[in-house]
Amino acid sequence: MNYSGMLARSAMAMLVGFFVAVAPARAADVEVKIDNFVYNPQQVTVKAGATVIWTNHDDIPHTVTSSTGVFRSKALDTDDKFSFTFTTPGTYKYFCALHPHMTGSIVVEAGP
Repeated sequence: MNYSGMLARSAMAMLVGFFVAVAPARAADVEVKIDNFVYNPQQVTVKAGATVIWTNHDDIPHTVTSSTGVFRSKALDTDDKFSFTFTTPGTYKYFCALHPHMTGSIVVEAGP
């Protein structure tokens, strides 16, 4: 390989490293299990941009339904999942539309 080819590859590697280093960090995903008619954990605190993933481990269907209509899952059968990405800080209360005594909340804080 000639000198100009090595120089071009080095410059490309530095540019890629720069863009990876300055890319904003993505908020971590959080899992909520649905089991025995309970959301677990019942309250979750996340940073804006985080995705919450609910998984139904019960033998009967459940939903994840926002009290204010911001999100709503279909009826989740056993092992079905529903996810929602929270972009705006605030408190989001939710319940199971099939079993309204099942409740939970997501507290979204401003990102870093």
